[in-house]
Amino acid sequence: MAERRNDKVQNHPNVKARILPHNDEAEQALLGCLFINEDAPVTVLSEVKPDDFYQPAHRDIFQAMLELYWKDKPIDIATIVQQTEEMGVYESVGGVTYISTLSSFVPSGENYVHYMEIVKKNSLLRQLIASTQKIMDCAYSVETDQDALALAESEVYTLAEKKDRHDLVDINEAVAKAVEIMDAKQANPTEQNTVPIPFTELNKLLGGFHNSDLVLIAARPAQGKTSLGMNLISHAALDKSRRTPSGKVDPFKCAVFSLEMSAEQIATRLLCSVAKVSMQNVKDGTRTAQETLRLMEAQKRLSEAKIYIDDNALTTPMEILSKCRRLKRDKGLDLIMVDYLQLMTSGKRVESRQQEVSDITRTMKIAAKELNVPILLLSQMSRDIEKRTDKKPQMSDLRESGAIEQDADIIIFLHREHDKDDMTVDEDTRTKCDLIVAKHRNGSTGTVTVRWHGEYTTFTDLYEKSVRPEMNMSEPSFRTHFSGVEEGDQSPEPIFDAPVDAYEPPAEREDDADVFTPSEDPFDISIEIDDDEDVI
Repeated sequence: MAERRNDKVQNHPNVKARILPHNDEAEQALLGCLFINEDAPVTVLSEVKPDDFYQPAHRDIFQAMLELYWKDKPIDIATIVQQTEEMGVYESVGGVTYISTLSSFVPSGENYVHYMEIVKKNSLLRQLIASTQKIMDCAYSVETDQDALALAESEVYTLAEKKDRHDLVDINEAVAKAVEIMDAKQANPTEQNTVPIPFTELNKLLGGFHNSDLVLIAARPAQGKTSLGMNLISHAALDKSRRTPSGKVDPFKCAVFSLEMSAEQIATRLLCSVAKVSMQNVKDGTRTAQETLRLMEAQKRLSEAKIYIDDNALTTPMEILSKCRRLKRDKGLDLIMVDYLQLMTSGKRVESRQQEVSDITRTMKIAAKELNVPILLLSQMSRDIEKRTDKKPQMSDLRESGAIEQDADIIIFLHREHDKDDMTVDEDTRTKCDLIVAKHRNGSTGTVTVRWHGEYTTFTDLYEKSVRPEMNMSEPSFRTHFSGVEEGDQSPEPIFDAPVDAYEPPAEREDDADVFTPSEDPFDISIEIDDDEDVI
């Protein structure tokens, strides 16, 4: 079957002669309908462009019709003749002789939609052929396959986007949908249909992260913006509140694009944050037995999460969009984090860095809308903030471009009144951090204070009672894994019989504390990591 189809294509006269797809009769009939059917211009002139016509004369005549339509003038032979004379194309279109014969090509003026579809179809095929030629030229000339693949995907997707044009929505449909959403919220105020936020007050203020929102998280270096972003990602990925119609847990799918850290570093942060284990102990190889237990539990939880990591330091906004398109199509996608804006390049030649940043933020906003998911875009702030007495961030502190402020739907600043290492104040004071919602396009602004746990690289609600994860200490696999006792063995009681909450934080640990220092790490990171963009 495939061979017969291929033979048929190869033997097609247009293929043999390399004639671009077109239909002169359909083009003439469509132009004729615009002369004799008063309803045709309203539809045709809004959906067809001059470049959709193959014959140059037809393009010019259609352009003349557009000019008349924009001027609110009638479209007939006399006005077209005058307009083509003003445009300087009267002779090239065939003059009044050819213009007056167009209406004779129309069997019925009611068939303009059919003729329009033929013209648009052939136009799309010609554009596809032109894009294919561009892709071939690129494949012959570029140095890397990534450039050729990016161009190919961009060209094809652009054509598909043109084909899938959105129609205007009747206000009645929009109002009905809005009322439906309101009624659902009124019936169940606690139900959350957006991506959840781990901080109670911030979740109330923003109502979760909404689809198509571009959320900018900004701070000076080393203030915890990456940690905050990863807290938001891990909370969403581990949340089990969303269900399928059958009642099965439907986890939120998250993508992380890190231009600063490797996938392994991101995974280490996630493990320590979720397990509430000191990163310093992990780095030094001096974690305790209790910490190892919690890391095992965190690994188990994260292995079930849907988090996809890309650590390409040279990624561009278009590459992010391309990868996310495939991820959403293949596995689903609910939340994206990009760390961070100032490390990105647009991949285009631009006159200034300010223009480049403007292009990046605009592309990221378009990506959020196209993918219909919220995007967390991390950003640094300028040093101007250090010159002020209170050092309280303002939107004018956003580095390199005012376009950041314009494109973002939500802007959140991290602000610490005291440095996290400031020993002149007590621990309760220096670990407080304000999340300032400086812009909220669809709601109110405000400030939410949270608590910073530096050893775990984690933020929590200010008055959260405990940051320790709940652990199932009764499972034999966790109780005996490191004691050398196999499940079912009648050996003496395993060494881990103290409750997790009895364990003291590393800073207060006695010198003779039980320290677990294996020669080989007993667990591996099982978060899905994307080193090859073709995977997603």
